[in-house]
Amino acid sequence: MKTLYISDLDGTLLNNKAELSECTTKTLNQLIAGGMKFSIATARTGATALKLMKEVNLNQPLVLMNGVLVYDMEEERFVKKETLSNAARQSINKAILDTGQTGLMYGFSNDEMTTYYRHLDIKPLREFVEERKQKFNKKFIKTEDFVAVDAEIIYFCFLNTYENIKLIHNEIKNLKEIRFEMYKDFYSDDLWYLELFSLNASKYNGVMYLRKRYGYDRIIGFGDNLNDIPLFEACDEAYAVSNAKPELKAKATAIIGANEEDGVAMWLRQVSQGH
Repeated sequence: MKTLYISDLDGTLLNNKAELSECTTKTLNQLIAGGMKFSIATARTGATALKLMKEVNLNQPLVLMNGVLVYDMEEERFVKKETLSNAARQSINKAILDTGQTGLMYGFSNDEMTTYYRHLDIKPLREFVEERKQKFNKKFIKTEDFVAVDAEIIYFCFLNTYENIKLIHNEIKNLKEIRFEMYKDFYSDDLWYLELFSLNASKYNGVMYLRKRYGYDRIIGFGDNLNDIPLFEACDEAYAVSNAKPELKAKATAIIGANEEDGVAMWLRQVSQGH
């Protein structure tokens, strides 16, 4: 059987410093060299995910931005891209203005992805942007008007306290063209993410696309957070790391070692050895 093993990054494959351990890197490369098909399904963008995984010899397609994008490693291009309609984009912008919240908007222009912002007066968001500029050389552009940006818009991201995130969540939760993921930031005690994208985009649809386009007979997934529930629902088997949210553990085939214990890599090694 053609089996794909696909893992979330933050809180699952990465350690608590948002890094890939030497043990996990070495193990994955050994398994991939031996023929194992391994990939990632993450909320992160391609630029960030590929930088984090640069020491791993990935050769299978990647599910990015919670299923908004699928990137083919061999073809070196995005083979699936879910965009937001102008109506959805205007509805989100109205919610932003009505609630006084701020966030980031991601779009493609000439096949290059750029992130736009209106202002960065919230410290967590400002730190989010600075880290990605410095560590991943990502491009951010200030704009006065999200609606006026001439680009294919694919994604909105908000990072704030739970109370502030709920303000905009309550404004957009009933919009029919939009799918959202709301979950606690793995690296903080008091910050939450809210991510908005096309109704057609999800880790579920991304994985199902991989199954159909690339002919995988069986897909086995790994995760830790609420946005991995759609991933688990698309997999034949799904394993939660021991540090995962209780809601995800309830949907798992079984529980494996924590992200700080190289849980995914150790489980994959055991499988490769026939245990």
